[in-house]
Amino acid sequence: MIPILSVVGKSDSGKTTLLEKLIPELTRRGWRVATVKHDSHGFEVDHPGKDSYRHKQAGAHTAIIASPWRLAMIRDVERDLTLDEIRDRFVQDVDLVLSEGYKNDRQPKIEVFRPEQHDEPICKRSDGLVALVSDADIDLDVPRFGLDDAAGLAGFIETRFLEQPRPGHVSVRVDGRAVPMKSFVRDFIAGAVRGMLGALKDCDPKGTIDVHVEREKEEEIADRR
Repeated sequence: MIPILSVVGKSDSGKTTLLEKLIPELTRRGWRVATVKHDSHGFEVDHPGKDSYRHKQAGAHTAIIASPWRLAMIRDVERDLTLDEIRDRFVQDVDLVLSEGYKNDRQPKIEVFRPEQHDEPICKRSDGLVALVSDADIDLDVPRFGLDDAAGLAGFIETRFLEQPRPGHVSVRVDGRAVPMKSFVRDFIAGAVRGMLGALKDCDPKGTIDVHVEREKEEEIADRR
């Protein structure tokens, strides 16, 4: 199941600014990130006169516009969906979902807090708080990261949410860096490795499998030529 983290905080605390720093840091490390922005006031993403806008105005429940590089979907919903529901219905082929807002959702939360803007944080550990991003010396019994410490926060997220083994999870790292893979590639690797190991005597490939391949030395490659 794809983990979800909500970046929360009061208005003008710097949630979007934090995400603008955190997303490229996680991407640089090889992780694929999806984002969800909550807007309680409603929104429009299409433009009057465009074909997809006309489709929706004509009564289409779902309108999709696709190009060789991007795909966008506009869909009617019956209510404000939870993050779990959004992930399960619409998100795939990513390692992490980061949301902005959703302070009342049950997902783990990272709060951005600026004492010059607000008197006190809005979350505690009992609210699902797992980390605080602030330059203020405040102890909420969770790890605290500076406002500019995207690398430190990314490392915390990796250790706490991304590198924990999950049932059916397949991960590949080359020289310490995670390699992004689509689901069919992960399934292929898992099937191939388990299939080959299953042919070996006294080897049960049903459990967790760790494969480590060292880089070959140039002289070893030369000896085979």
